[in-house]
Amino acid sequence: MLTAIIVAAGSSQRMGFDKLFATIAGKPLIAHTLHAFERASSVNEIIVVAREDRHGEIRKISRAENFKRIHSIIEGRERRQDSVRAGLHQLSAAAKYVAVHDAARPLITPEQIERVFEQCLIHGAAALAEPINDTLKRADVDPLGSRSHHGGKADQVLAVAGSVDRHRLYAMQTPQVFERALIETAYRAAHTENVSLTDEVSAVERLGRTVVLVLNDDFNFKITYQRDLALAEFLLKQRRAPAANGRARPPGAPRKTDHGN
Repeated sequence: MLTAIIVAAGSSQRMGFDKLFATIAGKPLIAHTLHAFERASSVNEIIVVAREDRHGEIRKISRAENFKRIHSIIEGRERRQDSVRAGLHQLSAAAKYVAVHDAARPLITPEQIERVFEQCLIHGAAALAEPINDTLKRADVDPLGSRSHHGGKADQVLAVAGSVDRHRLYAMQTPQVFERALIETAYRAAHTENVSLTDEVSAVERLGRTVVLVLNDDFNFKITYQRDLALAEFLLKQRRAPAANGRARPPGAPRKTDHGN
């Protein structure tokens, strides 16, 4: 039995409003995320971890979309890792595997979820990831302390401090899927040792366990800035449209990746 924990307790400070309830492609953003997990055949139940003042709105969305797999909606915490830990405490006794997913990734597809779960069944831990294709640089604040002015605001000037070999670097995404006992043990250890985590793989890494990466071949970026909403809306509408003259890419179809600079 696979339980999905949807982490939806963020404050959306960069956006200035709660991005999870912004309307994209005719629905609240979080509805697209939940819909993918409702459609994934391996997912048996869903736990939504969200701010308490948003619980009523999530229930309303669930009724409107006729979602059947939402097991519970619980209060989130200040830190992401504490929200995930709260979700782990709500797992039903039958849950054997756990998927953790950022609610702010509405482009996730059932196909992607299934691919990661299949690898988890084999290896015990798997996560969606994407190769980094951009050239990476380390940077420091300009030692001369100069400032640039953009739109009337003074910004720190960054100076290149060196290059980073991107050959073995991957950008982590979600879902990240684990055997229940493994992720529970990893989170207990992190909590006991007061370790800060940025994702679930970080917790499992600390136990010395191998986590398999499932390379993503579709869009699954996290909505972070307001400009991301327009792009997500375009992609969601494109997925709905029938492929015509090869111009529209159906869900899950590989997208071209630039391996140059």
